[in-house]
Order: sequence, then C-alpha cells, then structure tokens
Amino acid sequence: MQHAFKKYIFFFGIVFITFSSQAQYGNTAKWKALFAVGLNYPTTDGFVNGSYAKSVNFPTVNLGIQHMLTNRYGVKLDYGFNRFKNSSDTPDFKINYSRINAQFVFDPTEYIGFVPMRMRTILHAGPGISFVKPLGTLGDNKQTYANVLGGLELHYAINEKVSVYTDVAYIYGLTSLDDYNPASTGLGAFNGSVFNLTFGLAISLDGCRYCN
Repeated sequence: MQHAFKKYIFFFGIVFITFSSQAQYGNTAKWKALFAVGLNYPTTDGFVNGSYAKSVNFPTVNLGIQHMLTNRYGVKLDYGFNRFKNSSDTPDFKINYSRINAQFVFDPTEYIGFVPMRMRTILHAGPGISFVKPLGTLGDNKQTYANVLGGLELHYAINEKVSVYTDVAYIYGLTSLDDYNPASTGLGAFNGSVFNLTFGLAISLDGCRYCN
C-alpha cells in the first residue's frame, strides 16, 4: 500500500513539475508571425529643395517573423513597405519606400509594475537596407541606402494564439542628399528618414498562454 502510494505521489509530482515549467514559459510565444498596416510620415530633410511629401501617407505595411530566445530577449526579421506622395503645394510625385531590417527584441514588461496581465511592451531596434523607387517617369531616380530602425510595440492578447498590437517606429536613413546624384531631376528623390504608426496582429506559431 505504501509502495503504491509513493508511486502515485511520484507520478503526480512529475505531472505538476511538467505543467509548472510549461506555464512559466507560456507567457511568451517562442515564434510569432506579425502583420500590420498603418500610416507614415517621411521627414522633409530627405527631399530636394521645393519638394516634400504629405504629412500623413497611406499605406504602410509591415510583415515579420519573430523568435524569442528567452521570455525577455529575441530577434526579428521584417519587411516594410511605404507609399508617400507629394504635398499639395509641390510638383506631383509618388514614391515607393521599402526596407528590410534584422532587429533585436526586448520585452521590459516585467520591470513595469502597472501593466495589465494581457498586455506587453516590446522594444525593437536594428540595422537594415532601404529601397527608394519613384514612380512614373521619375523611375530612374532609385536609391538604396542603409538604415537603423527603432520602435515600441504595445500588445494585447485576445486569446491563446492571437494578440493585437500597435507599433510606433522611426527608420533613420544613414544617408543624406549630398549622397544623391540625380539621373535627370531631383524631383521624386528621397534620402531621409520615415516615421511609422501601424496596427496589426501577432500570431503565435507554437502555442502560448497569452500571445504577447
């Protein structure tokens, strides 16, 4: 009887330890896919004199894959696309601005005492490459240059697999207009930085208690 009792204690002890360890790690998905859309603002100092874009432009689209190495630290690879066009008092142009960034991810939520359980704050930053392509007859004025991106995400888990989030990011272009040698005209050229505001979904690819 005592032998059988000890076996049951051992069995339930293993089960308890297993579920405890899973719950401790379950606060953060190890792999996540991210999709967001929103608005952008390209800085005026990235354009030649007499030319600048609207203050608010649509669309901005971000696609990414994120891998958390621990509950706090991880890495992310993402692609972003922005479209912006001329302000009403400048000559007409449209520009496609896209980028690819490899980023370091840090979750400081545990250090912030007042954040609700289902919410997470995510800091992300890293280097990348920007590709600028004016449309129409200005297509020869293409630009490619390095950038550094930094941003802050706020996530809210709506179930075990999906969270909604907003991201405020700044993409600093490691370039200047002095680096630009226009093919025909400066119109449509952009050597600068971009602010992004996006809203999206983060989807757990491996299961978690709260996808954050």
